[in-house]
Amino acid sequence: MNNKPNLLSIEIIERSILLVRGQKVMIDTDLAKLYGVPTKRLNEQVKRNLQRFPLDFMFQLTNEEKEEVVANCDHLPSHSPIRIPDKTGFMV
Repeated sequence: MNNKPNLLSIEIIERSILLVRGQKVMIDTDLAKLYGVPTKRLNEQVKRNLQRFPLDFMFQLTNEEKEEVVANCDHLPSHSPIRIPDKTGFMV
């Protein structure tokens, strides 16, 4: 039996962790992919269960932060009018 960690998964997760406002975060799109759910559903569930999360667990990215994240992350679309405005940072 192979007990080695799945390095591909670790690499994908590590690539998804960004530094925003001096905090390590994952954006909603990457977190949704990790859980295998649509981003819209992840955000809906978080909003429905806000009381379960610490106040500093997430924040909305500013337009400037969104532009910087998209410019620096090759796995994110650079011209998506729907997904990019909804970006939420979740603390890691």
